[in-house]
Amino acid sequence: MASCLALVLLVLLSLAAGTRPVSVPTVFHALIAYDAGSAEHIAVRDYRLPRTLLGLLCGAAFGVSGALIQATTRNPLADPGLLGVNAGAAFFVTLAAGFLGLQSTGAQLWFAFLGAIVVTVLVYAIGSGGRQGSTPIRLLLAGVAVTSILSGIGSAITLLDPVAFDSMRVWLLGTLAGRDMNVVLTVAPFIVAGLVIAALISPALNSIALGDDNARALGTDINRTRLLAAISVTLLAGAGTAAAGPIGFIGLMAPHVARWLLGPDQRLIVAGTMVFAPILLLAADIMGRFLLQTGELEVGIVTAFLGAPILILLVRRAKASGL
Repeated sequence: MASCLALVLLVLLSLAAGTRPVSVPTVFHALIAYDAGSAEHIAVRDYRLPRTLLGLLCGAAFGVSGALIQATTRNPLADPGLLGVNAGAAFFVTLAAGFLGLQSTGAQLWFAFLGAIVVTVLVYAIGSGGRQGSTPIRLLLAGVAVTSILSGIGSAITLLDPVAFDSMRVWLLGTLAGRDMNVVLTVAPFIVAGLVIAALISPALNSIALGDDNARALGTDINRTRLLAAISVTLLAGAGTAAAGPIGFIGLMAPHVARWLLGPDQRLIVAGTMVFAPILLLAADIMGRFLLQTGELEVGIVTAFLGAPILILLVRRAKASGL
């Protein structure tokens, strides 16, 4: 209940805060009785409302995709950013924009999905090679290596035409700013579908957490569950990245917060992450509006500052969050 209240307060703050502060009554008036001649109403309805809705959608998308990856791989350090899923989606979007001239979110969305799928398979193939098979550390190292390579190549591509890629460079940092309702309406169906799939398979994730042999003994179809989880992660990470860029660490932090507060039940972790992840993303976005005296700091940079110390803490723990 407290987390839901915090989320509501952050939504109101996101609609009211910015270079032009708006009172809460004016926010409600802008939403209920929009006046196209009011600068405050325009700021709320045309700029901050899409930004806030994307914060809710993308926060839930990145957070739940991280929870699914952690549960299915039994890897407490996994998230779409660290395992290269976000980087793959971003790289394919960069290719689409650089060589095919595709700038619309609708067109980029499919390339983001393709990149998420290709890189997920690639990281798993690299991390599971050898006698030891896939381990949390091997998958993490493979994800970091692939992410670094793709980020370097993507940066080189954007330098070929700085003017054409000016908006892409901001997008690659991860940002909720500058988006309109068309972007929200484009990605919302895919994110909602991914969240529904995640909720449906969350009971089976409890069995997988016990190990594959125990899960099979309990009657869980492991292959089906992991396939559905992969589909959900692709929908969530692909759509979220297409809309807001490769925002990292939300998928790492939010599931651990849910696990610390709600316990090891994957049903509660998935449900809690749907609330905690948007809280983290909206809070980071609001912080970014005020950290600089002039302009804004992209939310992807803020989440990196917040997430890096948490990653270090988790690596130093012997049994991170009991997974």
